[in-house]
Amino acid sequence: MLRPFFSIIRRSFVSNMSERQTALVARGLPKKEPIMGVQDIIVVASGKGGVGKSTVAANFACSMAKLGKRVGLLDGDIFGPTVPLLMNIHCEPVLNDQNLMIPPQNYNVKCLSMGMITPSEGSVIWRGPLVMSAIQRLLKGAEWGPLDVLVVDTPPGTGDVHLSLSQNVPITGVILVTTPHSAAVQVTVRGARMYEKLNVPIFGLVENMRYSTCENCNQRIEFFKNSSTNSLPHKLISLPLHSHIAECSEIGVPIVIKYPESKYSNLFTQLAKKISEILDKQKGR
Repeated sequence: MLRPFFSIIRRSFVSNMSERQTALVARGLPKKEPIMGVQDIIVVASGKGGVGKSTVAANFACSMAKLGKRVGLLDGDIFGPTVPLLMNIHCEPVLNDQNLMIPPQNYNVKCLSMGMITPSEGSVIWRGPLVMSAIQRLLKGAEWGPLDVLVVDTPPGTGDVHLSLSQNVPITGVILVTTPHSAAVQVTVRGARMYEKLNVPIFGLVENMRYSTCENCNQRIEFFKNSSTNSLPHKLISLPLHSHIAECSEIGVPIVIKYPESKYSNLFTQLAKKISEILDKQKGR
């Protein structure tokens, strides 16, 4: 019961602790180990909820798969899983001979979520230790490999899920998602600072719902005249707000699959190519 408490203390006050104190606290933490058969783990995160993070994660995963990558998508939101809806996967994963879950697949993306395991009408009412155990089970209790990239959609905030991820597996990098609204940006900045403290690289920012384009005159309509995202890491792409996004989310077909030639899909192709180039540079390819 003390492990989550010590985890928070270690991350929040490590700068004021001696090396001996840090070593004592770290004894109770899980050992960070890679997932068998998974080359890179990319976290999609934002401190703020409602900024379209899950939609970005699903479309990014599908875009990477369209580039020929072997991709998995893990739903890290234990209390509000959305990957089953966005990816149209509602079956329960089966177990192999080693008692490992086999992630169901759709659109060439392997997916796993608590929403596939728990009843859709039920609610998960867990404290921190159970949440961290669930994340560890989804990460290492599944036969993910072989994968080039595992995309992890995370919940809002800077709590147990984020800490458990950083403590259990080596994260290759983080994609931040926010709207340009100052309230969302302020919270996303806190999320960025958390990953910086955890020594996790931040690939950049996806700015979501900044504008829309009129279908009749093709004029761009700006929703945020003065963007405050300059305080965040460099912008990877800026996404519009479009009715097709809501439509695709409801029917469980990512927009990059249903409308592959749209401007929105092209932006996600750009994002997938940028991240692929970063991964290649890291590996010296």
